[in-house]
Amino acid sequence: MGNGEMRMPPSLRRGGKVAIVSPASKIEPGLIDAAVGQLQREELEVVVMPHAKGVCGSFSGSREERLEDMRRAMEDDTVRCILCSRGGYGAVHLLDELDRLPGRCFDKWLVGFSDITALHALWWKHGVVSMHGAMAKYIGMGEEFPFYRTEIKILRGGDAGLECAADGFNREGVAEGKIVGGNLAVMGGLIGTPFDPVEDGCILFIEDIAEPIYKVERILWQLRLRGVFDRLGGLMVGQFTDYRPSADWQSMEAMITSFVKGYRFPVAMNLPVGHIDNNHPLLLNRRARLAVGAEGVMVGYE
Repeated sequence: MGNGEMRMPPSLRRGGKVAIVSPASKIEPGLIDAAVGQLQREELEVVVMPHAKGVCGSFSGSREERLEDMRRAMEDDTVRCILCSRGGYGAVHLLDELDRLPGRCFDKWLVGFSDITALHALWWKHGVVSMHGAMAKYIGMGEEFPFYRTEIKILRGGDAGLECAADGFNREGVAEGKIVGGNLAVMGGLIGTPFDPVEDGCILFIEDIAEPIYKVERILWQLRLRGVFDRLGGLMVGQFTDYRPSADWQSMEAMITSFVKGYRFPVAMNLPVGHIDNNHPLLLNRRARLAVGAEGVMVGYE
């Protein structure tokens, strides 16, 4: 279970095999093709799973087809990294079945964000670090999305630390614990299930897209009523994009700041992580040190 020590997947070597899967929504096939080209230029072997370019309603395939692709990629010991093509909706369909796979199937990198938060929680349950980072959809953009190079360096064993400027909504302090979380709406659906990664002293990371302020607040209340905020060591808030001010709040940051004012843990706001061009990779399920000070924010991994 995920409340013990976490295992780091082996670093990607030259010629390492990356499997591209579409565990949720369908994707324009050309974006996968472009990502394959970019990854091959990084001297990586790439395999595109059979249904990654498929269409089944809004999904890339039926539940069974998406399960088959994920299962094949996870059971293949030559695959060192599972790169999700995009998010959308649908990853939660796969959790109960994939949870039954042997532990060795999880000892490889999982890369993705947004709806892929559900799979990060599965990796947490099996005690393995994963990467909240750019998917094939973005990697295929090449130089328009240069952060994939940072992602590759981290996957190859490079420093995954994050530094950014101070923000007026920050609350200073230091926290040490596992970083867990991802997309807030997906996290809200996992709280209280066997795939709930919140544990005492953890650092919760949240981000989201196209959610009105009141809906984000409602999810935060759900977490609060489940005791989540009483257990946190720290809070990392990424980008909340594509929303408008409401009659109650001018910004998401103002609402979140008000919501957590009764707690004492450090809060880092406006981190460059989420549905944005400069989406900095984060390692999830790994112990880290979050330092929020007057000069800025530093996240370093132990």
